[in-house]
Amino acid sequence: MANDIRLLRFMAQEMTQSELGKRVGLTRQTIAAIEQGRYAPSLAAAFRIADVFGKRIDEVFHWPYAAERTETT
Repeated sequence: MANDIRLLRFMAQEMTQSELGKRVGLTRQTIAAIEQGRYAPSLAAAFRIADVFGKRIDEVFHWPYAAERTETT
């Protein structure tokens, strides 16, 4: 799952991964793994992350295969 967390952290006065983790109840390591696309957060965690930035969940997280599905249908 792709996401814009790193960009959003930068735009939020360069919020650290640790700061974001504290605000959403996750570790810095988990935030790093989510940012790098190595770990997909739970739905609740994804909503909490989006809420920190004042965004909708689909403005933060993106399913990279959505374009493939629409091209083949």
